[in-house]
Amino acid sequence: MPDGRRPITRRDLIGDVAATAAALAVIGPGRLAAAADRPVRRATVTLVRDAALAETRVDVAVLRKTLAETLQGVTGKKSMTEAWLSLVTPTDVIGLVPTDHLNPTHPELIAAVRESLVEAGIPAERVVLAQGGPDKPTACTALIALPALKAHWLTGIGTVLKNYIMFTGQPSAYHRGDNVKLGEIWNAPHVKGKTRLVLVDALRPLCDKGPQPDPRYMWGYGGLIAGTDPVAVETIALAIITAKRTALRGEPWPLSPPPLCVQAADEVYGLGTSRRAEITLDARGWTKDLLVG
Repeated sequence: MPDGRRPITRRDLIGDVAATAAALAVIGPGRLAAAADRPVRRATVTLVRDAALAETRVDVAVLRKTLAETLQGVTGKKSMTEAWLSLVTPTDVIGLVPTDHLNPTHPELIAAVRESLVEAGIPAERVVLAQGGPDKPTACTALIALPALKAHWLTGIGTVLKNYIMFTGQPSAYHRGDNVKLGEIWNAPHVKGKTRLVLVDALRPLCDKGPQPDPRYMWGYGGLIAGTDPVAVETIALAIITAKRTALRGEPWPLSPPPLCVQAADEVYGLGTSRRAEITLDARGWTKDLLVG
C-alpha cells in the first residue's frame, strides 16, 4: 500500500452508496436527460501563479501583483481599481466570504482584497467579513467568495460551492451525499445574485480531506483562481485537486464522498457550467505542474 494511504473502511463504502443514492434522488435520470439538451454555456476562469507564492511565507507585494493581474484577467480592465469598480460600486455593502477552517484562506489575501477595494474608492465601513449565519449575506448587497482550495471529508471538495454552507444555518444538511444540494444555497433569496466574484486562494491547497489538515497533502501551488461563474471555477479547482491526488498515488484516487455538488450545480441549479469543453482557462505566470490543461 503506498505510503500514507488510508484503507477503505465499511463506513466509507456505506457513505459512498448513500452519496450515490442522494445524487439519483436529487438529479434523477429525467433531469440529467433534460440537462443534456440545455443551451451551451460559456465561462472563462483566470488562473495566475507565481513561484514566489509557493513558499510558506506569503510575499505580500507579489500577492498584490498577482491579485491585480487576476482581477484584470477576469474583467478585461487595465488596472485593479477599474476591475473592482466594474464588479462593485461605492454604494454596495460588500461581504468578503473567506473560509476559516481546515485550510483557511490566507489572511494576507483577505487583507489585500480589502485594501484594494478601499483604494478603489469603496468606503472602508462598507467592506465587511460575511462568513457565518444567514444574517451575514442578508446584510450585504454584494459578495466576494474567498475560499481556499481544498478537499473536504464531508463534501468531497470544500472550495467554492461549500463556501456558503453556513449561510443556511444548517450546514449538516449538506454533508456526505447531501453535498449534491449545495447549489441550492446559491439560489436562496438572501444569497441569489449577490456574488460578484469567486476568488480562490490556491497558494497552498490541501488535496486530502481532513478532518485535520495533513501537511503531506498540502503543497505550494502559488496561485489565485477566479471568475464570475462559480461552477466553472469549482470545476477547475476540482481538476487541480484530482490531478494532484492522482500524481501522489500514481493511480486514480477518487474523493470520498464524491463531489456530486459540481455537476448538480450546473444541471439542477443552473448556476454555471461544469463542462470542461465550455470553460476557457486563462492561465498566466508560472506554468510548472499546472495540473490542468
